[in-house]
Amino acid sequence: MRVIVTRPGPQAGKWVKALREAGHEAFALPLIEITPPADASAVEDAWQRLADFDALMFVSANAATFFFSLRPSASEPLQWGASQPRCLATGPGTVAALLKAGVPQSAVDAPAKDATQFDSEALWHVVQGRIASGIRVLIVRGLTQDDGDAGEGAATGSGREWFAERVREQGGVVEFVVAYQRCAPALGINALALARVAAADGSIWLFSSSEAVLNLQSAVPGQRWGQARAVASHPRIAQAARDAGFGQVLESRPALPELIASIESFV
Repeated sequence: MRVIVTRPGPQAGKWVKALREAGHEAFALPLIEITPPADASAVEDAWQRLADFDALMFVSANAATFFFSLRPSASEPLQWGASQPRCLATGPGTVAALLKAGVPQSAVDAPAKDATQFDSEALWHVVQGRIASGIRVLIVRGLTQDDGDAGEGAATGSGREWFAERVREQGGVVEFVVAYQRCAPALGINALALARVAAADGSIWLFSSSEAVLNLQSAVPGQRWGQARAVASHPRIAQAARDAGFGQVLESRPALPELIASIESFV
């Protein structure tokens, strides 16, 4: 079965490899491009004020990766201890990025690996008992072309705003910092041809971002998606695909075994 993986380029390879090993004809068609922020001064300032925060909430693995990569070179060597803020992660991918950056597992709070979803709501269930009046939380996020992240398991966009609202309701203080940018890539002739063919040939579109769905619509204006099939890694992403006109849409946990099972259930 042909599967179209729409994750950003650096992240699509893992899914393409796993799908091919499972016997599927998988192709990467990145519909989101991830880049550093145009101005990193806000991230550098956040690093200088790290002691001002009780917790750092990362909306995605990209948020963690770019935040730590932009740490000022003049900073002291990273030694994460009891005096450092807690790191709040929306899912296992973000946890892995934090561990790779040098944050110990003991300093990370995240949904369990077998959680139904990996998003802001799932994270809130884990940490809400620790959010007290006066707590200071920095939410590390991305920036889209319209200043509205909408992807990555719905942890960004409405998810980050929802999490901030819950913290404020508990009497906490929230700040945001942009650690990376998300934009629509310019699709070449071959990519556009693949998209048009996959709209009607029975291919399965694999979406892990609502923003990817919107970028696809913009890239191929006027394309009808009534014959297209998709697997989405979150209910809100699935709804975005339905709103775009996809004829068949299945929801799945954002873990590769479940995604592959959902894809194969179309057979």
